[in-house]
Amino acid sequence: MPRNAARAALVPASLLLALAGCGANDDPAQPPPAPAGVTAQAGSATSVHVMWERAPEAAGVRVYEVYRGGVKVKDVPAERNMIDVSGLKPSTSYTFTVRARGAEGALSPHSGDVPVTTPADVTEDTEPPARPTGVTGKSDGPRGARLSWDRPEDGRGIVSYDILQGDARVHSVAGDATSARITRLRPGTHYRFTVTARDAADRTSPAGRTVEITTPRGPGDDPDTAPTGFRATTHTADGAYYADLSWLAPDTGVDVPEYQIYLDGSFATTLVWGAQAPKGRATYSVYVSKKAGETYRVKLRARLPDGTWGAFSPERTFVTGADRP
Repeated sequence: MPRNAARAALVPASLLLALAGCGANDDPAQPPPAPAGVTAQAGSATSVHVMWERAPEAAGVRVYEVYRGGVKVKDVPAERNMIDVSGLKPSTSYTFTVRARGAEGALSPHSGDVPVTTPADVTEDTEPPARPTGVTGKSDGPRGARLSWDRPEDGRGIVSYDILQGDARVHSVAGDATSARITRLRPGTHYRFTVTARDAADRTSPAGRTVEITTPRGPGDDPDTAPTGFRATTHTADGAYYADLSWLAPDTGVDVPEYQIYLDGSFATTLVWGAQAPKGRATYSVYVSKKAGETYRVKLRARLPDGTWGAFSPERTFVTGADRP
């Protein structure tokens, strides 16, 4: 079997496996990647809603830092991906960036600059915006939903629309929008969403009608997301025993750059291809131990395009030293 040049140690489960694979951010001093998908939307005359895409778990992000110009204004925990920046001036242009901080304080580069201009103040208007009407919704894949609503005949005072999941705001869009896509939902789960309108004075309308959506099953629960043709054999080199793994990537529509490998039912290592993911059958060899006759069970799963983990491959068993004649 061909040997992959990248190797990472796998130790017996009794030693509490905690390893990182080739290309993963296993060095806590290594900076995480710059946050992607950063947007900034005026929420009122004095506030801006900043959002970004959360990094995968392997990136090691602990905190996101939000900057206005060159000044940090917010620290946001890694499990969140949005924040409202308040105390701004009406009719003023701002630029926002976001950067990520790792476990040891290493900082990513800044994201690209995102400009936004707050609207004029409307303190003379004492009425909140009208309630959104015609609100409808449907699932958009197993981890997303799409909502839409009608724009009022006189919607000039609306600066933004807020989407709430239960009582929690999960998204905001511009006041001229009539739809929004919600992501990072769970497959096979029932949700309730409402939409409210907000004006420049930060007054909020009553909520539109509640929309109930159930996301379909998968893809993480879908067996079609599992690597196929998974094989596990061993070879011996210089008195040490190695596990030789090979598989075919699941058909996700794009290359699969990252996998998790489990040994004896416990997470062992993350494999991230340093360059382009291999075409066809992938191979990977890892050091196991220097003792012959040890039995191991191994399986792996792929990271899907939406950032979630797919289904596991079938579990294979191998014995160190079994390659000997």
